[in-house]
Amino acid sequence: MATLQVDVVSAEEEIFSGEAKFVALPGEMGELGIYPRHAPLITRIKPGAVRITRADTGEEEFVFVAGGILEIQPGSVTVLADTAIRGKDLDEAKANEARQAAEEAMKNAKSDIDLAMAQSELMTIAAQIAALRKYRKK
Repeated sequence: MATLQVDVVSAEEEIFSGEAKFVALPGEMGELGIYPRHAPLITRIKPGAVRITRADTGEEEFVFVAGGILEIQPGSVTVLADTAIRGKDLDEAKANEARQAAEEAMKNAKSDIDLAMAQSELMTIAAQIAALRKYRKK
């Protein structure tokens, strides 16, 4: 059976490195599903869930990414994430606090730049909360 080498890294640490049968993640233009021997591609990714079906166990690894870059080669997938958090490490209470802080920042924005930054943060937190809920359902 063909597999992919998958590496998910953030600026802080390597989040996942291993062989996989399948990877799914939110690309800039929509959801991407990647099997071995996929055509080469480089694209931006949006905040959301990276789902990795491990080759050794068949279990699904789950990682939240807050955006970044994806590189696909026929035998490998590399996710360079702005921020990445393992599914098991996601904290709903912290995410809800961050959402409230972003909403408050939007209300108190004094310039278009402040508003845009707060909106971007709110979108990222909303994607994290949605990913957390998906992770908990599995």
